Parts: sequence; structure tokens; C-alpha cells
Amino acid sequence: MPLFGPVHLSLLLTIAGAAAGFSWLSRERRLLASAVRLALGCGIAANELVWWVFRYSHEGIHATNLPLQLCDLTVWMTVLACLTKIPAAVEFAYFAGVAGSGMAVLTPDLWTPWPSYPAIYFFVAHGGVLVACSVLTFGRVAELRRGAVWRAFGILAAYAAVIGAFNAIFGANYMYLCRKPVNPSLLDWLGPWPWYLCGGAAVGLLLFWALWLPVRPAARVPELVIKNRGG
Repeated sequence: MPLFGPVHLSLLLTIAGAAAGFSWLSRERRLLASAVRLALGCGIAANELVWWVFRYSHEGIHATNLPLQLCDLTVWMTVLACLTKIPAAVEFAYFAGVAGSGMAVLTPDLWTPWPSYPAIYFFVAHGGVLVACSVLTFGRVAELRRGAVWRAFGILAAYAAVIGAFNAIFGANYMYLCRKPVNPSLLDWLGPWPWYLCGGAAVGLLLFWALWLPVRPAARVPELVIKNRGG
């Protein structure tokens, strides 16, 4: 599938349209927000479980194909956020989900060509995370607390430390902590190992702060004042 070709652009527009549409419908109470978040949470979970049954039935289970990548954690934190609205889960899902899944759908690294099942799964999984995170935050289903960016980044750093230890013990390369991906990526611009880990962390924190600006509590004050004056 050519990058930003007709198929890729159609998928991007579909994901963006679903995110904007469901967020607006939830915010304006045209749809029951609880039903939307529960449906998204169950749908994302079902898609993930079907994928792992498919993958393990073809590859078997070994130390290098466990669901330990950051995207796996993000998917299940998004599911948890949709089903429970636990603040820490919502915060991590928003920052890691939008940053990670956003980059994934913009520069997809597909295992097999479109429209094979693995390729469809890839866009459903990452697109589902983006739609769910948009509904939770911009659909006013759950509000992010002050300091959310630091808590989310702290969870990310702690998870990276645990996965780094797992990589060292089992010779895996989850989260590309031991070596860069074979295909071209942003990490290629950040120097050799281990320096690209520091650069990647800095880029991640910068993205988190950019995502924090439109949802931070201070950003909602003027909007609330306008509504109060109008009501």
C-alpha cells in the first residue's frame, strides 16, 4: 500500500471522521456516552483477542512474540479506560495512544499487504485506539487531571524499564530498546544505541506536552466562562 496513496488516505480520513463524529455525538449527547465507550472498549478487546489467536496459531508462542510491545500495553490501557474510566488508565491511553497510534497509522509498517487480515487488524487496532481516546477526552467522557502528562510519562518509563530487563534476560527487542527496527524510522535520526533511547524519550515527552495543551484544565476555563455567560 503506497504511503499516502488513495487507500491509505481513505483509511486516515475514515479514522479521523469516526473520531471527530463520535466525539461530537458524545459531547452533544446525541449518543449515550457510556454506551459509546463501552462498545469501543469491547470492540477493541475483541479485535485484539482474535488477532492473538490468529497469530499464535500460525507462529506458536515464544519469548520474542509475546504481547509486550508498547502498542499492546496501549491497547489494553485503552480498553481499561473505556470500561472503567480509571483516571490513570485514561491519561496513559490518551498520551501514549494518540502519540503512538497516530504515528503508526501515518507511517504504517504492515506485516502483509493490504487488504490481508493482518493489515486490516493493524488499522482497526490503531484506529480504534485513536477513536476511543478522542471520545474519552474530546467527547467529555473523562477529564484529565493536573499533572497527567507526568503520570503518563512515568508509567511509560517504568514499563520501559521492566521490558528492558525482560529483553536482557530473554534476548528479545521489545520497544526497540536493544536495537533499531530494520525498516526506516524516526530512531534513525537519533543516533546509535544507546543514545537513540534518550532521544526517543525526549521526543516522546515533547509529543506528550503537545497533546496536553488542548486538554489541560486551564484550556477549558475560557470555554466554561463563555458557556456560563451564555446560559
